[in-house]
Amino acid sequence: MIELEGLPELVDPVLIAAFEGWNDAGEASSGALSHLEQAWQATPLAALDPEDYYDFQVTRPIVELGEGHTRSITWPTTRLFVARPPGVERDVVLLRGIEPNMRWRSFCEEIVLLCRELGVELAVLLGALLNDSPHTRPVPIVGAATDPGLARQIHLELTRYEGPTGIVGVLQQALGTAGMQAVSLWASVPHYVAQPPNPKATLALLRRAEDLLDIPMPLGDLPEEARAWEHGVDELAAQDSEVAEYVRELEERKDAADLPEASGDAIAAEFERYLRRRDHGGGGEG
Repeated sequence: MIELEGLPELVDPVLIAAFEGWNDAGEASSGALSHLEQAWQATPLAALDPEDYYDFQVTRPIVELGEGHTRSITWPTTRLFVARPPGVERDVVLLRGIEPNMRWRSFCEEIVLLCRELGVELAVLLGALLNDSPHTRPVPIVGAATDPGLARQIHLELTRYEGPTGIVGVLQQALGTAGMQAVSLWASVPHYVAQPPNPKATLALLRRAEDLLDIPMPLGDLPEEARAWEHGVDELAAQDSEVAEYVRELEERKDAADLPEASGDAIAAEFERYLRRRDHGGGGEG
């Protein structure tokens, strides 16, 4: 059951979603949603009943102490927020949750139903996976789209992955079956530095979402945090000769695989972001 806290009339809404757990290496994708919620001062919209989808012995509720040592319990669930980005004439629905432990099809049906009621026609699902990409290079973003034409329009490298999937893959298919456009964006997180947070991967996801949606993303301190993160990993790698050599091998492999025009595409994309932010009055810092 979806608990609504008021269902407003939204203007051309788009959904951006991410889930903690299997789909969230380095907490890069859930970190992107948390960042947007705070930067846009998003308003709570709805929450799914955790009794329906979570095994509390696997995903346990959290006890917190408030003022006067009062105790409260936060239950694992999926929550939706709504925001109107500055200078943008459309609403954004933010969905952030924990991958459910059971009843995935019913879970997705509820989200699809709510998207229909809100008027959502496009969904962007964020994820992050562990990969052998070097931390010193731009974060690779791959994805999948229910509309191949949309994928070509944003020059999205389509994943050829086959195997076990998470709730992101299941929800994307459910949205597509319901007639909505859905794109999943996956950031590659270096497996040798998997511990969260990973601001560099979070930053890459937000920039790719910006390219797709033509909505300036408020980057805030993320560019500086990404540089600090990379510098910190550099120092750790330098302390272990085997790790340093492994990183060099990954760099050589990555550089050899990248085509010369890739750098031109990156420059063009960055220039388009600059123009977009200027036209929107500088809505995306960094």
